Amino acid sequence: MSPHNLLPLFLLALLWVTGAPFRICAFNTQHFAQGKADKADVMDIFVKILSRCDISVLQEVMDAKGKAVPALLAVLNSFDSSGHYKYLASPLLGRSNYQERYVFIYRSLRTQLLDSYTYEDNHPDRPDIFTREPFVARFTVPSKVLSDVVLIPQHTMPSKAETEIDALYDVFLNVRDRWNTEDMIFLGDFNADCGFVAKKRWGQIRLRQQPDFHWLIGDKADSTVRENTRCAYDRIVVHGDRCLGVVIPGSARPFDFPKEYGLSEAEALKVSDHYPVEVELNTACHRFQPAGVILLALAMLSGSGYGI
Repeated sequence: MSPHNLLPLFLLALLWVTGAPFRICAFNTQHFAQGKADKADVMDIFVKILSRCDISVLQEVMDAKGKAVPALLAVLNSFDSSGHYKYLASPLLGRSNYQERYVFIYRSLRTQLLDSYTYEDNHPDRPDIFTREPFVARFTVPSKVLSDVVLIPQHTMPSKAETEIDALYDVFLNVRDRWNTEDMIFLGDFNADCGFVAKKRWGQIRLRQQPDFHWLIGDKADSTVRENTRCAYDRIVVHGDRCLGVVIPGSARPFDFPKEYGLSEAEALKVSDHYPVEVELNTACHRFQPAGVILLALAMLSGSGYGI
């Protein structure tokens, strides 16, 4: 291996060992399919956004033939050679001809997929609540405090946002019983604002009212690209004392990618009409002492055939 190829791996290892924050993102990609995958300028922005995240949870992926996501991953791995990104895609979910996938894209040098399943929407009192059932995944976290976390994405039907957000509490109970864990993050486009959830209804939504659920993206946030809207559609909700304990205060926010990358509104809308939302978790070395950085560097350079 050449020094040029070795450097990104060493830098990533250095970040992992020294406890770099672990960033989890959710992004409504607005009809992501082959049409967007074929546009180089759009893909360039997508990979810049996704390369910031250790796990990205994509919604509104309408990749019926299953080709657009692998194309995105190939460009992402080419853009960020240190990333070694993998992905997990749900089945097509939805009713009639309008179907979407949830897609997890994750940096495999920092996290591993432990398990996943599609929530069975057959609650005896409230059957078939979700237009698109949650696709639940469990990932490792490089932390002394939190070894793994469950991610539960949801893209609600706007007209059913109140009901579907409330029903995420049933998903919480299902995950807790299935995997015996309290550490969960609900994230995605909940359509949780601007007329889809009435203010007077928040008091009746269990995911909002139960005291152990912490809404990290507030009601006054703006997760929309259009300049004439200001809506907190996209949210991140954390459950579990350990999970909440590793959240870096103030790190949960929408990511204003048009501002970050100098895009006009029209240019940004080619990517999506939503901002991604993100949160960072504190991590710490759980396998190496500080001297391990030097030992790791020596081992990597030795294996490459280059001396120091």
